Amino acid sequence: MSSRFLPRTFYRVVNCSENIKGRGCPIQLSPKSLNRYQFPRAMANVSGRERKLLTMDNLNPCVKSMEYVLSGPLVTRAAAIEKELEQGAKKPFKEVINAVTGDRQAMGQPPITFTRQVLALVSYPELIKYSNFPDDVKERATFLLTGCSGGSTGSYSEASGVEIVRRRVAEFIEERDGFSSNWQDIILCAGASTGIKAVLKLLDCETSGLKTGVMVPIPHYPLFPAVIAEFNNMQQMNYYLDESNGWAISIKELKRALNDTKGTCKPRALVVVNPGNPTGQVLTKNTIREIINFAYEEGLFLIADEVHQQNIYDNNSEFHSFKKVLMEMGLPYSKMELASFMSSSKGYMGECGMRGGYAEVINLQSGVKAMYLKSISANLCSTVLGQIAMDCVVKPPEPGGSSYKLFVREKNSILKMLTENAKIAVNAFNSIEGMSCNAVQGAVYAFPQIYLPSNAIETAKQKQMHPDEYYASQLLENAGISIVPGSGFGQKDGTYHFRTTILLPSAKLKAMLQILRKFHEDFLKKQQ
Repeated sequence: MSSRFLPRTFYRVVNCSENIKGRGCPIQLSPKSLNRYQFPRAMANVSGRERKLLTMDNLNPCVKSMEYVLSGPLVTRAAAIEKELEQGAKKPFKEVINAVTGDRQAMGQPPITFTRQVLALVSYPELIKYSNFPDDVKERATFLLTGCSGGSTGSYSEASGVEIVRRRVAEFIEERDGFSSNWQDIILCAGASTGIKAVLKLLDCETSGLKTGVMVPIPHYPLFPAVIAEFNNMQQMNYYLDESNGWAISIKELKRALNDTKGTCKPRALVVVNPGNPTGQVLTKNTIREIINFAYEEGLFLIADEVHQQNIYDNNSEFHSFKKVLMEMGLPYSKMELASFMSSSKGYMGECGMRGGYAEVINLQSGVKAMYLKSISANLCSTVLGQIAMDCVVKPPEPGGSSYKLFVREKNSILKMLTENAKIAVNAFNSIEGMSCNAVQGAVYAFPQIYLPSNAIETAKQKQMHPDEYYASQLLENAGISIVPGSGFGQKDGTYHFRTTILLPSAKLKAMLQILRKFHEDFLKKQQ
């Protein structure tokens, strides 16, 4: 290692403890001498304290105000307890049961074979020549590589995604809805999350001196409040789902939310999550029609989070996309601006880590669409492997193909388990004293209400915690079950809930529910 010259500014910031000749002139130090002046010391002021240029005082206030319950203190504590158990700590339980996440493969669900085989071949094309993979997998991989620059998934795609995948997404939507879809309205994104953020970004501006109001359902998916908080010129407008009516959306409540915020913001967008997260309801076609009509009358941009559209468990429920209903209603509704989203993380696929998703954004003004495409181009592109995972979702193996029978068996097995788990969870919660739970018609979560005694509520206040947060913390510390308190999703004042996943293997879900029942009964006794 050769010795280096230090800039003259070095002598102004270092707290010298030895006599260095020639201050103000560069001098040569040996490597041994240089080691005495490491970076942290060079950045110290004369008193020896570290100098930080970015502090809580000058940090972006939008970042400070943002909350995201799915990575909050209880989740952090659960991870810490897991490490304590690994190190031999004695607890009333042997493991932490993670009932927080919607990450299917983290919960033990195996990936779909067809998807993984295609991903393997496009990642290492030499396998196409020499492997014994099924013919339809090889054909798919070969076809997809023709759409990648240089025939490689390691190259950038267009900012909006690989064209042949976007065309296949459009075909999927056409087959699903019975109406045409323009592939140029399709944007491939890193999961639905980045697509949602990119659309909301277009609305982040003041109108007549007022912030943009975005109507968000309560309980909500935490992504929406987190993204809204990050933008300077946006305000969240809460509308409440009707728990007494299966978490339905009522137009009366939408109007109430609109009227209550008059003068504080300019309402410009309406967010709908269908199937619901965390509430698990599936909207009827009639309700969707009413929502579309309301959005049209009030001049609201529709944002439809439809990522769980393949997770329907109730025999009396059916998924209807907002795009389909909008088109069925005809003019003027069919010309409304609408952004809808899908993801390879949900459904039966569970490829969360691949970060595949799409946005279909229709009826934008041409100039606005150009700005939208310019905005997303700053991110270069979503991961190409994620785009290919999305292709496998919208274009699964076809009947007669080598992979078809295995694909159907795997898909049906996953959806059957989730259908059973939805019933198991709801029946269990409704059988526990002090709990009630609406049917989980879709998605992958249950959101039971818990009726807490006054003593528990008072204890929570003393600890400066939400009552359901206190309940969740006690459940974690005493029973090893990690859930998300309802206060992290929003809820009506005076009600308390928690969200739990139904993704656990059925045997483990049943065991968890038995542990939870015992904890809940003991908790109520202690609070009397």
